[in-house]
Order: sequence, then structure tokens, then C-alpha cells
Amino acid sequence: MALIDDLGQTLEKMPGGSVVLTSFDALLDWSRGHSLWSQPMGTACCAMELIASSFSKFDLDRHGTFPRADPRSVDVMVVAGTISRKMAPAVLRVWEQMAEPRWCIAMGNCTVSGGIFHYDTYAVMPGVDSFLPVDVYIAGCPPRPEALQDAILQLRDKIRNESVAGGRTYEHKLLLPTSSPRVAIEDRGESA
Repeated sequence: MALIDDLGQTLEKMPGGSVVLTSFDALLDWSRGHSLWSQPMGTACCAMELIASSFSKFDLDRHGTFPRADPRSVDVMVVAGTISRKMAPAVLRVWEQMAEPRWCIAMGNCTVSGGIFHYDTYAVMPGVDSFLPVDVYIAGCPPRPEALQDAILQLRDKIRNESVAGGRTYEHKLLLPTSSPRVAIEDRGESA
């Protein structure tokens, strides 16, 4: 990514380069957001829902998210489950093997805050954000695969607002469909 970072800084310094940089940012952010390969890091019961999200019923492939086992070829680490103090260095090692830019999704209450186990034992981390930068949090015990799909869409929006030039972000308007007007349902009063 050093070449792209240098290109972003060079384009920003050129006269009229911010127009080119904006178009380049839009293309790069679109491609980044629609090709998120994920590193599934399931350590406890939330891993079952993480596995279920790759089944055909939920199909993360349509969002461009493919689970991969090699940390050197992924963009997103999905941490699902309780993280013990013994497991934290292994999770951190896998995180450090991932190439930049990289993002993290914390899936489930135990991953987000240690869950119910954090208060009863010294061996559970108080959340994965105590040693990793987390971009999207998913609450629930266990969270449904649809929640993971929503987190990926939120991460895609976050990526769309980033720039290749350092310290620069964009605010895009979200173009969401408007809700249709409510239709009154009449009670015909027919009784048998």
C-alpha cells in the first residue's frame, strides 16, 4: 500500500490533483468495500453463528466477503467468542500477519466486553478492543448471521468514507430507500 499512499500524497500536492484524487478514492474505496476477504477467528460458541453465516441461506459471498484461512490474504478479521488471556497473543499474532489496510469486527457479547465470564474469572479478556482496534461491534449472545451481514455493510460504509491520502475522510450521503406509506387495513366486520 506504500505505492498507493505515495500516489495519494503526490496527487494532493498537484494543481487539480484533488479532483483526480477524489475519483481515485471513489474507485479504490468501492473495490475495497466490495471485496472484503475475512479471517474467521472463532474461539467459542459465537463461532457456530460465524460458520452459519457462510452457508447458502445467509450467503456472505453476495456481499463480496469470502472466508479465508490465510491471514496474509485477508482484509477483515471477524473475532467471535470469548478471548482468554492465553488466546490473546495468538489472536494478536494473526492480526499482525494481516496486510494493511485491515479491519476488525467483534462478534458477540464476550468478544465485545468479556460477557458474563469476565466478572467470574481472571482468565478472560475484558473485550477484544483491549488489544486490537475494532471497527464494528456486534452485540448479541449469540448474534445471528444477519447481524454479521449488517456489520459488513456498516464496515463497507466506513471504508467508503476513508481516503488514500493520510488524515482525509469523506462524508457521503447514504442513499437508502424511503419507507413506503402505510396502508390502512380495513376491518370488514364479517363474522361467522
